[in-house]
Amino acid sequence: MRSTITSRGQTVIPAEIRRRFRLDPSKKLEWIVDHNRIKVVPVKADPIEAFRGQGKGGSVQRLLQDRKRDSVRE
Repeated sequence: MRSTITSRGQTVIPAEIRRRFRLDPSKKLEWIVDHNRIKVVPVKADPIEAFRGQGKGGSVQRLLQDRKRDSVRE
């Protein structure tokens, strides 16, 4: 799918993509530059849900290891 950029820097999101990702005029998009690519990602309204899955994973285990190291130092 393709779209054209207007002289004002605007473009149209193809209808098929709007339907698939349930994008309506109230939704926000985040533009991410990744080397020579541009990614457009819908921003979730719930900040907790938006953050979910963005971490490295294993944060509980790292926290427990940090606490154990701290207790040994004391």
